Amino acid sequence: MMIASFNLEGSSSSSAGQVVVVTTADEVVKNQQVPTAEVEASPERVALLSGWRQHNDIASLAEVNSSVSVPNLDGKWYQKFWAFAGLGFIISVAYMDPGNWATDLSGGAAFGYTLLSIILISNFTAIFLQSLSLKLGIVANRDLAQACRDAYPVWLVYCLWIMMEIAIAATDLAEVIGSAVALNLLFGIPVWSGVLITAVDTLFILVFGTKSFRSLEVIVFLLCALIVGVFAYELAVVKPEWVKVTAGLIPNPEIITNPDTLFNAIGILGATVMPHSLFLHSSIIQTRAYPRTKEGQKMALKYGRWDSGLSLMLAFFVNAAILILAAAAFHYGPNKNVSVANITQAYKLLAPALGSRAAKILFGVGLLASGQNSTIIGTLAGQVVMEGFLQIRIKPWLRRLITRSIAIIPAAIVAGVGGNSGAGRLLVLSQVILSFTLIFAVVPLVQFTSSQAKMGSFVNCWFTRIAAILIAILIAGLNAYLIVQSIRLKSFGSAGNA
Repeated sequence: MMIASFNLEGSSSSSAGQVVVVTTADEVVKNQQVPTAEVEASPERVALLSGWRQHNDIASLAEVNSSVSVPNLDGKWYQKFWAFAGLGFIISVAYMDPGNWATDLSGGAAFGYTLLSIILISNFTAIFLQSLSLKLGIVANRDLAQACRDAYPVWLVYCLWIMMEIAIAATDLAEVIGSAVALNLLFGIPVWSGVLITAVDTLFILVFGTKSFRSLEVIVFLLCALIVGVFAYELAVVKPEWVKVTAGLIPNPEIITNPDTLFNAIGILGATVMPHSLFLHSSIIQTRAYPRTKEGQKMALKYGRWDSGLSLMLAFFVNAAILILAAAAFHYGPNKNVSVANITQAYKLLAPALGSRAAKILFGVGLLASGQNSTIIGTLAGQVVMEGFLQIRIKPWLRRLITRSIAIIPAAIVAGVGGNSGAGRLLVLSQVILSFTLIFAVVPLVQFTSSQAKMGSFVNCWFTRIAAILIAILIAGLNAYLIVQSIRLKSFGSAGNA
């Protein structure tokens, strides 16, 4: 692990809390005990020291940091691509978790293919934001949580930490409900019992851990491949009208003019762009042992973007497939039912083509894979957030046990009292919570990557900066509207007035 490269981050602070701006290599050596030769080899790194309030000397996910070898800068392009491949699949999990399934089902049943354009726009927004996230991790040698800790006053750091813990708890809630529904479909286990059973998936994390990051990536890839395979087969069986599907990729003015459609569109946006994935991506990109030099950072940024972009397009396929299947079965099908917004009923969209039993099994397998995949990523994101904001290190399985317990209690109560319908509504409620917390990740990310002092020559260009600011404002405004409407209409988990 390249400890010296991480020691080149942050600025020293005096006992009075004043920031000491380091401007020369000699001062860096004197204040931080970094070898002179290494400092002189990276003059831009020295210049960036003044951009942070605090010095950072702890690598993100230290046990796996720089653990995956990367070819030399003059290596073959496909070797470099392979070295960075896998990270995108980990990030893409957040974009096709059970919460996405619920919002996509609701939108497809209520409005047909109209909201396909929103899924596409949301996906490009996700690719853009994830690109900023990995840039921050590569250039600053910090994950987003560490960057917040090193840039903001203590009170703000704690506020942001609390918001991200809420986001992770909401994500965990979606994983609990999704896995419980899958167990219900596959084995007939009541949802409330399935919620309790999901507590044992902590053992999954305990067994595999993060000691071998490549092994973790392989597990995630296999689960992603299973999900994609399930939906590819389902689309082939259902045979939707592809002309209408293609038309749905073009934005329709109805999305803005119809309040119900707009409400669902914002829900899809909130479920698609996930706050914890922005923290995670800035961390796991550092598992690659690329040279911590300007040229090495350029290489990591190039292949990291390719990897995440391609992987998130797979996530788009899954989300689009769910909406297409829901629209074909519930909106355009012979037994029209536009009010279907409950994930426990979703298997019915395949029943005419496969039969009820086969539909349950196929849909349940895909949903279970999604829930377990999200569990793995939730554990990793939780570790990044806690260690980054608070510099508190606890074992990943213990971290998962704590957050899973927080999610299980409300989920078990709601599922026990409200049954499958209550569980479905709680699943969509988790996405409303995520919508609210998203802005607390996007604003710091945009601010840091737009700062010359923090990013040097990698700072966002004027076009990227404007686009990032507009996206942040748009997300804040739309999610505020979503929350207000959810409270006013008491419509958590429904498809507008459909």
